[in-house]
Amino acid sequence: MTARAADRARYDRATAHVDAPVAIVDLEAFDANADDLVRRAGGKPIRVASKSVRCRALLERALARDGFAGVMSFTLAESLWLARSGFEDVLLAYPSADRARYAELAADPELASAVTVMIDDPAQLDLIDAARGGGREVVRVCLELDTSLRLLGGRVRVGARRSPLHSPAQVAGLARAVVRRPGFEVVGIMAYEGHVAGVGDAVAGRPLRSRAVRLMQAAARRELAERRAAVVRAVRAVVPGLEFVNGGGTGSVQHTAAEDAVTEIAAGSGLYAPRLFDNFTSFRGRPAALFAQPVVRRPGVGVVTVLGGGYPASGAPGADRLPVPYLPEGLRHDSQEGAGEVQTPLLGSPADDLLIGDKVWFRHAKAGELCERFDALHLVEGDAVTATVPTYRGEGHTFL
Repeated sequence: MTARAADRARYDRATAHVDAPVAIVDLEAFDANADDLVRRAGGKPIRVASKSVRCRALLERALARDGFAGVMSFTLAESLWLARSGFEDVLLAYPSADRARYAELAADPELASAVTVMIDDPAQLDLIDAARGGGREVVRVCLELDTSLRLLGGRVRVGARRSPLHSPAQVAGLARAVVRRPGFEVVGIMAYEGHVAGVGDAVAGRPLRSRAVRLMQAAARRELAERRAAVVRAVRAVVPGLEFVNGGGTGSVQHTAAEDAVTEIAAGSGLYAPRLFDNFTSFRGRPAALFAQPVVRRPGVGVVTVLGGGYPASGAPGADRLPVPYLPEGLRHDSQEGAGEVQTPLLGSPADDLLIGDKVWFRHAKAGELCERFDALHLVEGDAVTATVPTYRGEGHTFL
């Protein structure tokens, strides 16, 4: 029996009492992935990216381990909810226009001390001030640096379109604007190199593309390391008490951690190890989060149909955004139908051994987005479910 076949047998036994659709997290794999992130971070703390987990119980499990400290959230409403739930260090990774939540933040000293918001434009400060509604608490802010690699005088850009702040002078200029403005305090810098941390460099069957990605990423790492260090020096000249410099993601942990200017690493997807992270040469995660759909039809030889399963991930549309059948090994999507809203046909010889009601286990393309489809995660240890915990959705929250 292969290792994957053994996992399938364990998961089927563990969830025999639970009808599919069902989602699980294999805690042995989750913990092994957490250990690998810590190892690659080389002693620098990892801030857990909540959008990649979306389950309070598993955020708490990660933060209880040595090497993890703080949460990186994705909306202001989520940030306040986490802070009220006892998370003491929450960094909002994206600017917000949630006026009602800014009013709450500015009026509550405990929330104001626990939550740091993201800015890259003075207009965001204007919005926060206009939303205060009489709240006088100092708002902690983090400045986001654009990490994109710009070539040919800026005519070629590689990287996500995020912050407009690219140079040390631009970031330091915004820091000075914040320092001059009552009611705000600069406490950190963030720079997420998604073109390194989130793009695989070993795509199966595409050796030339993979080599091009590796060359691009090597150049991007060198350029960003120099520029990020210069940005930190420029900002520290304005804000000597800067608390943190956050960088990286699951795919770049060891590279970002090697930079002296960086004080902490952001990562979250690596805990679940979704399929988009199969294409990295620098690490290999263990699939920890899976979901199962039940077989409901047997249309013919070599074909079964499962209920639902059309859970595409965000990003540019493509086959790499679809969940993939994982267990039993050897199943594949029908290219004419793909992953469907209410049913998904699967092809391959293993289909002939599947019966009505059997489970087919899938891996999602991305990490936390799986939790928007399920209200609970069944936590598996060995061949038993040892706990069932709610996702954000299960607690009544769909933040974005």
